[in-house]
Amino acid sequence: MANRTDPAAKSIRGTNPQNLVEKILRSKIYQNTHWKVQCFGLTAETLVDKAMELDHLGGTHGGNRKPTPFMCLVMKMLQIQPEKEIVIEFIKSEDYKYVRVLGALYLRLTGSDIDVYRYLEPLYNDYMKLRRKLADGAFTLTHVDEVIDELLTRDYSCDIALPRIKKRWTLESLGTIEPRRSALDEDFEEEEEKEDNNQPIDGLEDGSYEKEYYRGRSPAWERDRDRKDDTHRYRGRDYDRDYDREREDVAETGIGTEIETAIV
Repeated sequence: MANRTDPAAKSIRGTNPQNLVEKILRSKIYQNTHWKVQCFGLTAETLVDKAMELDHLGGTHGGNRKPTPFMCLVMKMLQIQPEKEIVIEFIKSEDYKYVRVLGALYLRLTGSDIDVYRYLEPLYNDYMKLRRKLADGAFTLTHVDEVIDELLTRDYSCDIALPRIKKRWTLESLGTIEPRRSALDEDFEEEEEKEDNNQPIDGLEDGSYEKEYYRGRSPAWERDRDRKDDTHRYRGRDYDRDYDREREDVAETGIGTEIETAIV
């Protein structure tokens, strides 16, 4: 009686929601102590409190393939079939990462192709760390975005066979969903806007200052060069005048000396 699906629950993909979990795994969950004690009598309202207590995710582990508490709650959600709004709130939860992943897996099992892409793809930007229990009972580190990628690209997750969904490009070609935008696209657009709005140096509209600067012929450089040339030119003229005057003095002195020597 406790393992029956809620009579008000709708069939998913043409079958009982609990049948989305393979029969052998369902039997192991029904026999599990955590299922019998902790999940008995849970409702859509009390399920949230139990989900907040999760500290790891995973499928089955150990030699007898014991299901994890995470797997038991997935099964309970299939049994009571909470409203779509509740599942979306699970996915949007930022304070409880295991609640988010729980809602994501349930939506992947029961949601339409469009809802799967619409609500799961944004979680690619979530890099929170998660503890995952492996088949041998050991724990490993993973992240929310890795789990989401597993849900969208692989056939199995947490020992559950995932229903097939249409490829994203197929839905895009049909116009049912918008092309996916990466979070990096916004950064690239901001950089492009900065480049487009970049003003030329010195306020020149044609940017000639910048061009000439990199050629080594900026207006300021030309002015400095002309100024230096004029300075050297004037200094050269003064030097030439002084030099000529010294030569004249030497020549006059030499002539006088020769005259004195001849007289003596």
